[in-house]
Amino acid sequence: MLKVFILGVALLGAVGCAKARAAGVPDGPPLSVPQPPERVLAPVEAPPVVAVAAPAPEPAPAPVPPPRTPPRPAPREAEQRPQPAPPAAPPADANRDLRPAAANSAAAERAVRDVLVRANRDLGRIDYGRLSTDGRAQYEQAKRFSQQAEQALKERNLVFAATLADKAATLAAELLGR
Repeated sequence: MLKVFILGVALLGAVGCAKARAAGVPDGPPLSVPQPPERVLAPVEAPPVVAVAAPAPEPAPAPVPPPRTPPRPAPREAEQRPQPAPPAAPPADANRDLRPAAANSAAAERAVRDVLVRANRDLGRIDYGRLSTDGRAQYEQAKRFSQQAEQALKERNLVFAATLADKAATLAAELLGR
C-alpha cells in the first residue's frame, strides 16, 4: 500500500511538471514609460554692467627726499654689554654622521651580542626534527633574524641589530617553551 501511495505521488509530480507552461498571452498592450516632466529654470539675473572709463594716468610726482632722522645718541657705558658671538654655521658639505658616542656604542654592541648569544644558545637546544611545519618556519625565521643582526652589527647599525636580535631571542624562547 505504501508503495502504491509513493508511486501515485511521484506520478502526480511528473504530470504537474509536464504542464509548466504559460497559459496564454498577457492581456493589454506593453507598458509605455511616460516622458519626464519639463524642468523650469528660473532666470539668473546678472548684475548690471557699468562701463567705467579708465582714469587718465596722473603725472609722476617729483621724487621727495627721505626725511632725515637725527642720529641716535651713543649708549652709555653701563648699558653696553658684550654680545655673544653668533654660533658658527657648519659647512654645507660637512659629513653629518649621527652616531652615538664610542663608549655608549660599545655598551650597546655588548648588549646586542649578549642577546644574540642567548638566542643562538636557545636555537641550539631545539630538536629541529621534532618541530611541526609552523615550528620549523619559526626556527628558520629566528635563524635569519640572528644572521641579519650579525650583519647589522658589522655595519655598525646598532638599533637595527638590537631589534633583530630581540626578535630572534623571542622566537627561540617561544620554540624552546613548546
